[in-house]
Amino acid sequence: RCPVCGSPVEQGEGEAVARCSGGLVCAAQQKETIRHFASRRALDIEGLGEKLIEQLVDQGLVRNVADIYALDEATLARLERMGEKSARKLLGAIARSRSTTFERFLYALGMREVGEATALALARHFGTLEALEAADVEALQQVPDVGPVVAGHVVAFLAVPQNRALIGRLRQAGIVWPAVENPAASAPLAGK
Repeated sequence: RCPVCGSPVEQGEGEAVARCSGGLVCAAQQKETIRHFASRRALDIEGLGEKLIEQLVDQGLVRNVADIYALDEATLARLERMGEKSARKLLGAIARSRSTTFERFLYALGMREVGEATALALARHFGTLEALEAADVEALQQVPDVGPVVAGHVVAFLAVPQNRALIGRLRQAGIVWPAVENPAASAPLAGK
């Protein structure tokens, strides 16, 4: 059992790591998901560090990454070691994170086995979130360096209604990215 939420712990066949099955019900997983989402290589929300994430989750102010975009200055200023100036600075960083790239957004979602390089390959191959959401395991395996395991994890992640709802909430919060150019189409040796 998970020491944080009490959910059963599962260990996949051939895997060295045991994982809590609690998902986002587990406070520890909530904190790690938010930490990853706000990290420099993901959406780069400067000032949203571990101590602040701990406070936000422990006080029930943030349950998932979409809740970050509903925070206000008054709520943040009440937190330990946060004043009005720090709160305004953090809100500015949150606002800047709304403008990102498709690959950074995919990486920030924290899909299992999807690192920066895989997120970039997925973004370049599919170009839009809608196209990626519609892809099945076979379509995903057409992406360079995406095998059946990664494809399965992506399809499984996108099949969960809560994950789809979370992505929808993030888009409603104003997260946008420029259209993805297909580098293969403009490559000088394409088709030769």
